[in-house]
Amino acid sequence: MIQFWPHNLDRYTTWPMFARDIGPDSGSALSTQNLYGVHPFYMCIEADGKAHGVFILNSNAQEVVTGPGPHLQYRTIGGRIDMAFFPGPTPEEVVNQYLQHIGFPFLPAYWALGYQLCRWGYGSLDAMKTVISRNQAAGIPLDVPYADIDYMNHYEDFTEGDNWSGFPAYTQQLHAQGLHLIVIFDPAVEVDYASFQRGITADASFIEWARDDQVPHSIQDQYPMAKNTRVMLGNVWPERNTAFPDFLDTKSNTNDWWAGEFAQFHKTLPFDGMWIDMNEPSNFDTGTYSSMEEQLASAKLSCPISGPDSSLERPPYPTQAVYQRDGEYLFSKTLCMLGKTARRSRNFYDTKNLYGWSEARATYQAIPQVTGKRSAVISRSTFPSSGRYGGHWLGDNTARWEDLQTSVIGVMEFNMFGIPYVGSDICGFNGVSNEELCLRWHQFGAFSPFSRDHNSEGMPDQDPAVWPSVATAAKIALGFRYYYLPYLYSLHYNAARYGHTVIRPLFFEFPKDEETLEISEQFLWGSALMIAPALYQGQSKVHAYFPSDTWYSLQPETYGQKMFAGFNDVNAPLSSLTPVFVRGGFILPRQAAQTTTTASRLNPFEVLITVKTNAASSGELYYDGGDDLIPNDDIEQHPRVHWQFSFTSSIVGGVFSGNCETCSTAVKPPTLDTIEILGYPSAPNFSGFKLDGSSVTLDMSKSSYDASTQKLIVSSKNFISLMALKKKFTLSFSNN
Repeated sequence: MIQFWPHNLDRYTTWPMFARDIGPDSGSALSTQNLYGVHPFYMCIEADGKAHGVFILNSNAQEVVTGPGPHLQYRTIGGRIDMAFFPGPTPEEVVNQYLQHIGFPFLPAYWALGYQLCRWGYGSLDAMKTVISRNQAAGIPLDVPYADIDYMNHYEDFTEGDNWSGFPAYTQQLHAQGLHLIVIFDPAVEVDYASFQRGITADASFIEWARDDQVPHSIQDQYPMAKNTRVMLGNVWPERNTAFPDFLDTKSNTNDWWAGEFAQFHKTLPFDGMWIDMNEPSNFDTGTYSSMEEQLASAKLSCPISGPDSSLERPPYPTQAVYQRDGEYLFSKTLCMLGKTARRSRNFYDTKNLYGWSEARATYQAIPQVTGKRSAVISRSTFPSSGRYGGHWLGDNTARWEDLQTSVIGVMEFNMFGIPYVGSDICGFNGVSNEELCLRWHQFGAFSPFSRDHNSEGMPDQDPAVWPSVATAAKIALGFRYYYLPYLYSLHYNAARYGHTVIRPLFFEFPKDEETLEISEQFLWGSALMIAPALYQGQSKVHAYFPSDTWYSLQPETYGQKMFAGFNDVNAPLSSLTPVFVRGGFILPRQAAQTTTTASRLNPFEVLITVKTNAASSGELYYDGGDDLIPNDDIEQHPRVHWQFSFTSSIVGGVFSGNCETCSTAVKPPTLDTIEILGYPSAPNFSGFKLDGSSVTLDMSKSSYDASTQKLIVSSKNFISLMALKKKFTLSFSNN
């Protein structure tokens, strides 16, 4: 991982890629260790601002060396070289071309864009209830409570522990409040209970040993269900040995069994989304052996390091993924490379990096059978095209300022990888967080597409309600997020339908501005909103960069104020909104914020129009059922309304118009009741507004013009219909 952009090409640096259960190390000056996923894709920005990208499709252990010249050297130890070149020439076009190659991202349910609260270490259901209740009482917007592995019976998938009796009833209570529940599932299934037996009965495939004589019967024979199989048994969270489903099964048996387990458990616990963890896949304490006798005497999974069976475990060049760790092998913390996958047609050596991707695909495809509604899948391990099936959190980070800082780059990078539904564990997962860090992380995390507070077992609580100052900051930041969720959801629609990014580095919009190439602590929502969070301890101002364009402040203290191009020191108080700015020439949809997305979606729409001199403003609104399934996974078939807006003005007056690009009568959006315009230079004639040629009576208690700030607000109840029958509208007005 890198801490600042761009990559330092004045030195030789080796970047290994091999999916591994290891968290980010932001505390080191340079950390090149391979993390949870593999993305062999890079983008280059040339001196003239033009960009290109290169993708190398390969699922083996691999590495890239960057160095002076500049140059890039690629190595892999298996498979084939399948390269694709994307000419751009803009950074956004490079990503768009890449996503056309690997597939567009999924569209999450609307509720999945709400704030999410989680921790590992709820000792009981009552402990979870206490945390959720105190945050609701504090007025924190909240949509998705989580349950980590604590809820399971001895960490077995698809079970409920004794301390969690009443969990289904509590879930129904959450649903009645407009909330949704996500729970965790690990891929490894214990081999002595009903889920595994149903898998065997269904002829599901599991990762297996290559030959019968490799099977360690000292382990295998303990389990009647696995005794006469070649299933490779490992050790993860459950108390006894586990099997790893083969999601690359060339038949549908494994994925069908997996979906069936979700569906059966859903009848007991009506969860709404799936969080899949440990899917590199991770195995605890993988050992070694030099002789079969040693293997048979071991009580845990061990892999050969000598003899003819060791050729995949100790290849001639094991890549930097192994070289940088003394005494470790490719199989360390995972399964033996000689294992068989794809129903015994492939070696695990070749497919390991695909495991998280294949589990995410199987889990995503199970959703129609499980919940019957659109949902969200969150996966730790990812691979190119994982974004088609789910989102990603940035892993087991640490409660320190360096991890907050690198989270900004992480969120932007995964948008380039085609996984826009991404975020970090707010406040930090490992270690003890603190009030200021947790506050600043919420101020940043409220602008991550996936916004979740999560921490580790044994660590003190760090939910916003723990500290009054954090609760206040979280309410402000999340209140802004919920206010602009229609805009964020429309960006996700653009990602899903057209293959665009949601979060963007500044250089995506301003590639010819060399200063933007080194801005790694600011980012954009789409093209219009720029966020410049405070990321350092004791920081009270942000030295923010404003590319040459029209920018308006959305901070309450300076709302509507134009910002000068170049670097500006902007205030970043602990008790106010994150520094956020809107670009001139855009139209952003929004809705008044409630404490759930369920309630917010019922409010009338508003739009924020930002004026840019001698240019029209434009924007769009995407609205659908929020959690209805997308027919055949084809968004073109999805019932929706997709409005495209434009605004033009002159010394005479202004014209705001809308065109419904796609309008389904099955979708019933609220009316558009309020229009706010920043940078409007003249007072309008409030009695002269006309909608499609007919006079409009405005609510003057909510309509106003401020000449000092050039801010115009017009409002009327049931002002503009956005229903499908409308198709088009034009609102015109003259100036005084």
